[in-house]
Amino acid sequence: MTEHHVRALLAHIGEDPDREGLRETPGRYVKALAEYTKGYSINPAELLKVFGDGAEGYDQMVVVRDIPVYSLCEHHLAPFFGTATLAYLPHGKVVGLSKLARVVDAYARRLQVQERLTTQVADLIHQELQPQGVGVVVRCRHLCMEARGIKASGTSTVTSALRGALKDKPEAREEFLRLAREGL
Repeated sequence: MTEHHVRALLAHIGEDPDREGLRETPGRYVKALAEYTKGYSINPAELLKVFGDGAEGYDQMVVVRDIPVYSLCEHHLAPFFGTATLAYLPHGKVVGLSKLARVVDAYARRLQVQERLTTQVADLIHQELQPQGVGVVVRCRHLCMEARGIKASGTSTVTSALRGALKDKPEAREEFLRLAREGL
């Protein structure tokens, strides 16, 4: 999108793009949109740094909670935001913890639906790290629901994706979901 397009959009909604308060808005919006959608230029798999050392004998769940999520709904281009909780059961390898947050952000910084975002994160961690299991829970507020349409202010949507032992073993699934709830 160019500044010309933003100026046309402002005029279309009845604003004067030459008004003092709006003169610099097209440039700011173009820069903001680039930030909101920077995930398209990132290969999330390249973000993961996997370590064999440090994982010796570690077979308990690793949980990272309260990872910020900022995205745009692909249906309305309206923001949705919240947090993600991600867990995995190591299988001889661990991953840099900050990289997990970077993966969430890389997928979130695209036009998204929350269900796809949740699945993409789980699938990538499962594929690249090859752990015993992966769990992802995402909880977000969607402005397409709160500020338009039904106007259901304060509602949140929770999605989950479970892989491997966190899906197939009831005790592991229950442990993850309990830990995820404590963080939400």
